[in-house]
Amino acid sequence: MTSAISQNPMTPKPGKPWEPTLKERSQKILNFFISLGLSFVLLFTTGLNGKLGWFIAFFISFTVVSFIAEFRRAGKPAAQDSLLTSVSRFAITLAVIPIVSILATVAVKGWRGLHWGLFTQDMAQATVNDPIQNGGMLAAIVGTLIMVSLALVFTLPISILTALYLTEIKGKFTRPIRFLVQAMSGVPSIVAGLFILSSVIYPITGERTGLMGALALAILMIPTVARTAEEVLLLIPNDLREAGLALGATQWRTVAMVVVPAVKSGLVTAIILGVARVIGETAPILLVSGGGESTNFNPVSGPMGSIPYYVWKSFQLGGTEESSQRTWAGLLVLILWVLFLFTIARYISSRSQKR
Repeated sequence: MTSAISQNPMTPKPGKPWEPTLKERSQKILNFFISLGLSFVLLFTTGLNGKLGWFIAFFISFTVVSFIAEFRRAGKPAAQDSLLTSVSRFAITLAVIPIVSILATVAVKGWRGLHWGLFTQDMAQATVNDPIQNGGMLAAIVGTLIMVSLALVFTLPISILTALYLTEIKGKFTRPIRFLVQAMSGVPSIVAGLFILSSVIYPITGERTGLMGALALAILMIPTVARTAEEVLLLIPNDLREAGLALGATQWRTVAMVVVPAVKSGLVTAIILGVARVIGETAPILLVSGGGESTNFNPVSGPMGSIPYYVWKSFQLGGTEESSQRTWAGLLVLILWVLFLFTIARYISSRSQKR
């Protein structure tokens, strides 16, 4: 008998008590269909109408049905948990619906305006109401690249040094500087354009150029990069700083050789987020860049176009099917650009966390 037991050992299978049983799944499916039916009843018996009205009616029905079902199954705690879960899902859905709707609308309407000439031609010899094959976004793309690159050149040393002062030096001006950086984050973008217009263009240069646009964008980019860089630097443990000082290095040598290399990927993420923050700004660009139609590679002379200006002009001066296609195509290119930058930032951030 002992040999028989040893030859056929009974190994219990590991259980998964957290997974719903077949009965619980069937109950959830039944709750869904009951809620679906009740939502249509509410839709016809109340003042709710349209897709949004049906969504609200379904949420109310599903919440009530789930609450009653869980109360009958496991009592008041399970019913309360079901209520909070339903409210959380409703809030998440409300947050996701506008984003999905915007992306879907821009993608559906924008792809029709995409063609190869859109990236190889400018609008110097065309108007927004011309056939879509005439003219393109070359001047806007080049202008955006130049202005954002110059803004990054102005922003990078100021933002990184500000973050280092707030985290490493911690002098007597730390609190007012942190307050000013946080306050600048909430400044409307048009204020930056008006500041450059009144303090630089009118009294000094007298000309709207790409350089002026870059200065306006730099004002908006500095707080984003500085705050993100500060948060990244705060993640560095003090042990690394103390180790560098223990080896005889000065504070700045420790910062340059130990702290900054340790957060290199985080600083790259801060820069990308700053670029994504300003790349779609329209108000300051309309005021200070001039909005040129022809491709201009010189940021200090002549007006310079940008993607936001291209979208604004196609919408403002159009009114035809062709101008509408140009508007949506410009929006699609801009959104894809921003999504690309955010994707890179998330990828770099995830790699740094794994390390």
